[in-house]
This record gives sequence, structure tokens and C-alpha cells, in this order.
Amino acid sequence: MLERIREGSQGPWAMAIIALIVLSFVFAGVSSYVSSSGSSAAAEVNGEPISQQDVERAYQAQRARLESQFGEGISALFSDENYLRDFRMNVLDRLIADTLIEQKAKELGMRVSDKQIRDAITAMPEFQTDGVFDNERYLMLLRQNGFQPSGFRDYMRQQMTREQLSRAVQASDFSLPEEVSLAHRLQGQTRNADYLIVDSAPFAASVELSDEEVEAFYQENISRFDTQEKVNLAYVTLAVDDLKANVTVSEDEVEQEYQDNIALYKTTEERRISHILIEFGDDKDAAKEKAESLLSEVEQGADFATLAEQNSADTFSAENGGDLDFISAGMMDPAFDEAAFAIASVGDTSEVIETEFGYHIIKLTDIKPVEVTPLAEVRDEIEAQLLTDKATDEFYALQSEMANLAFEVPDTLEDVAGAVNGKIKETGLVTAAAVPAALNVPAVTSKMFDPDFIDEALNSDVIELSNDKVVVIRVIGHEPQRTQSLDEVRTQILAQLRARKAQEAAAEWADNVVEQVQAGESPELTIGDVTLEWQSKEAIARNSNELPRNLVDTVFTLSTEAGNNLEVAKLGSGDVGVVRLTAVNMPEALGEEELASLKQQLMTNYSQANYQSFIDSLRSAAEVTVNL
Repeated sequence: MLERIREGSQGPWAMAIIALIVLSFVFAGVSSYVSSSGSSAAAEVNGEPISQQDVERAYQAQRARLESQFGEGISALFSDENYLRDFRMNVLDRLIADTLIEQKAKELGMRVSDKQIRDAITAMPEFQTDGVFDNERYLMLLRQNGFQPSGFRDYMRQQMTREQLSRAVQASDFSLPEEVSLAHRLQGQTRNADYLIVDSAPFAASVELSDEEVEAFYQENISRFDTQEKVNLAYVTLAVDDLKANVTVSEDEVEQEYQDNIALYKTTEERRISHILIEFGDDKDAAKEKAESLLSEVEQGADFATLAEQNSADTFSAENGGDLDFISAGMMDPAFDEAAFAIASVGDTSEVIETEFGYHIIKLTDIKPVEVTPLAEVRDEIEAQLLTDKATDEFYALQSEMANLAFEVPDTLEDVAGAVNGKIKETGLVTAAAVPAALNVPAVTSKMFDPDFIDEALNSDVIELSNDKVVVIRVIGHEPQRTQSLDEVRTQILAQLRARKAQEAAAEWADNVVEQVQAGESPELTIGDVTLEWQSKEAIARNSNELPRNLVDTVFTLSTEAGNNLEVAKLGSGDVGVVRLTAVNMPEALGEEELASLKQQLMTNYSQANYQSFIDSLRSAAEVTVNL
């Protein structure tokens, strides 16, 4: 076979195809083969792209914030494709809004000064230690997040310029004293009312239902009688934690682990460094000459801190005499790092060192020597880690055995369970929305409701639930989605129709009571063997839960005027209420502090609404293309 392939690859057809490919590279260029022809932008705003990477970073950041706030409960939402799509679109909409604001700010000529940026950075708690700006922490966090100081200043300038306009729009709103007073009167108002609760049950006995009504209700609401697909899943799990009881760790192993990894229990040498930075500017030679001149002054006894304050381009450290606080090896630029750790004694300075930032003169001001943590302090930690390591080794060995047995004996989980000394568990018949939390991961839920997997009724591969837990599953029971027949739901429909008609009859009776009261008559309030009596309630608030919700909502629609003070309300319970407004109680005047708080609340509501309107107007006038 290989000989035939070799001969074919040298034939005239093969050579012609190769020639065409070569020509296409010549005329189209290699880049057309290795780059996508589509746009890499998730959206464009007036021609300015928002990259897919920007959306992904914003998505990950927002998701991380939600997960840190709500924990694992939010993870189930992100396994829902519809929720995930909407969430990503909301993230993109926010990025589009930010871009529109930024473009408008530039159009209006808004600017942020260097001093404003510096003040903002030094005030950020992320860069502070014990409430004081920490230059070492500042530089470390920038490096961890892929920023250079100059790049971060540009980023801050962009953010602060955008926030200037945002604040200007939101700060332009105000609330008038009469608005605040009216809002207080409406929010704090309470009402007195008389009411009747008319039980619909006595009316149910006289309700008559025909087969035609039942059939019509069934056909009109047929989607309500669709069942959800259900699956009964058998499964066997294996977890590292389950295996820790089967392994032991000796004292010799703990000692050996400690010695083999002694570097982990040593602190690294730290050096406190001060520096003077001279940036290259337009004349690199002049910059070097200036740095060497300053070094000469230092060597002749000039005060290093004073020279740093007067000459260093690193303005943050310059304010502290060039102090960068303690650094460890690898934290700084390689050339800077090497020079700092080559200084022999505290108080000595380096030669002029060149880095990508400019020329540096480095002074060693303090040293924290290496310290070793005794074994006694870390014994428990090492033992726990060794137990985990041994259990993990056993976990991977058994996981491999599970995979083999699940494949070799595909129609039962007995062998898989026996291999790991586990039990076969079942979920019972569950819908996709009711999968047990331990199995509610996309890899399982997508598999258990896969039609092919259900039809085959065989074992799955080993599925990873987490880094230290796996499962093998099989479907042992299945109820497909279907529409229940009329006979199956007839009793349910009859109950619903009877309850509806009973409530309608109760409402008709209540309407008659209202008509009689409004006519100045005294209605008979007897239903069967029960005589109703008016109940009274004072100081009903808008958010009161002492009365049925619909009754409270209704009483706040009424007037104290005769003819407009009485109304019937259908209640969520299936009963009916009759409510009569008897008085409106105005709240007491607010004190200055409460008045100011309500005013601020109104202004916040106004500003948020107006800001969104401003964004909407910018977007309607912009050319926005969404490719996400």
C-alpha cells in the first residue's frame, strides 16, 4: 500500500495539484492561509473595533466577580447556553457603551492631567500597604497583569477621561423640593379600609362543566400538558478524598520530602533598594552622561535620596528618596535585578545600569537574609500533601482501570464498581433541571440526555467532575418528552375549570354586593350557612403583607369619594375580596436627615435613568456592528 501511495504522489495528477497550490501561495500570499478571512472584532463602534479578546477578558472578570460573590450556585447558570449567550451579550453591550462614552469625551476635548492620574493611582487601595502607597506592590501588580508603568498610566487616563463624562451626565440631575415631598407622601402614605373575603368554595358545588369545555381548555392550553424528558442514571464515582483512608505516610517519608524540597521552606533573600532613573529621552548619550555624573556625585558623598528626589524619572519612588522597598530575585528587569543582587554591602551603589526604562543608579539600603522553616512547623502540612499525592497516584491508576472495564464490559457497572470498591448509585427519574448537584456539570448533563447514548444503554467513558473526582454513567431508565392525553389530565382540567368558574361566581356575587352598597342599600351577606362580616384594617402600607396582595393593590387605586371607594378584587388564592376605602393617612413630615436621604435616592434614580438614555441616544446615532 505504501508503495502505491508513493507512486501516486509522483504521478502527473499529483504534480498538477502541487503546482496549483504553489501558484495560489504566490498570488494570494501565505497569510491568506494562516489568517482568518472573517473579522476578529466582536463589534465595531463608529469604525473602532472591540476585539473578541476584550470581550473574553471582560466576560471572565465579570464571571469571576459573580462566582466570588455567589459561590458555586452561579455555575449552574453558566452551564445554560441561553443564559451564557445573554450574559456575553450584556458584557459586549457594556463595552460598546464604554466605547461610545470614550469617543464622546474625546469629541468634547476632555482631558485628565498627569497629577490627577498620579493622585488616583496612589489612592488606589490595591497599591497600598497599611493605608500607604507601596511602590513595590504597585510594580509587582503591574507586572502580574501585563502592564508597564507607562501603559498603565495610559489605561488610567482612558478610564478617567471616560468617567469624567459619565459623572458629568449623572451629576446634572436634580430633584425639586416638591418632588421630594410628593415622593414621600406617596411612598409613606397608608390607608384604612373595610373588606370582605368571599370564599369561592361554596360556589363550586353549583358549577357545571361539559365535555366540550374540557376539550376546549385542553386544546387551548395543550403546551401546558407537555412533560419534560426524564432519565434515570446509574453511576459510579471515584474521588481522591475517598482513597486517603487507604494510604499511609511514614516519618521517614516526611523527613525525606522535607529535605528534597528544602527550598520550599526557605525564604528568599530580599534586598531593600533605592534607585535613580534617567530616561533615555531624545538623546540617549546625554542621558547616560547625566547618570554617570550623578553617580560621581554619589561616590563623592552627595545624599542619594536628595539626588533621587531632584532627578529620578520614577516620580513615585523619587518622592521617597528613590526607595523601592524590599525586592526579591526575579521581580525586576533582569539587568536591574542582577545589579541589585551583586552589590556587596548595605550602603554601596551599583554602576550605571541600562534597562528598557532608562539608566539606573542602584543603592542597597537593607538586606533580609534567608531563613529556613523548621520541619516541626511544617510536618503536618507535608504529611497531608504526601497523603494527597499517594491517593492521587492511586486515583489515576484506578481511573484507568475504570475506563478499561467500562469499555470492556459496557452493559453493566458492576465490574466498574467492584474495581474501585464503590457503589452503584441512581438518580431516579430526573429532568435536565433537577439533576443532582454532584452530577450537574455539562459533561454529564449533555451526555445523559444524548439520544444516541440513551438508545445504546451502554457505559460512558470516564467523565471528569472536577480535578479530583470522576464518574462513569449509564442510562437505566428513560421517559421521553410527550404531550399527556386528555384522559390523563382530565381530572386536573376539571379542577382548574371548577375553581375558575367558582371564583367567577363569587366575583359576580361580590359585584352585586358592591352595587347594593353604592345604591345605599344593606346587602344580605349570607352564603349558604355562612354569614360574612365586614373586617376593618387601619394603616395599610403599600408593601403590607397582612392582607392578600391583590387586595392591597386594589385599595391603593381607590378614592375616598362615594362611588369610587369600593371595588372587587380576584385573589391569587382563588377567592374574591371586596374592599372599601375609608381613609387616607398622610405620613409625618421628614426630618432634615431623612429628607436629604430621600432626595439623594431620587437623584440617583434620575441619574441612572438619564445616563442610560444618554447611552441609548449615542448608540442610536452611532454606527454599531455586532459580530458576536
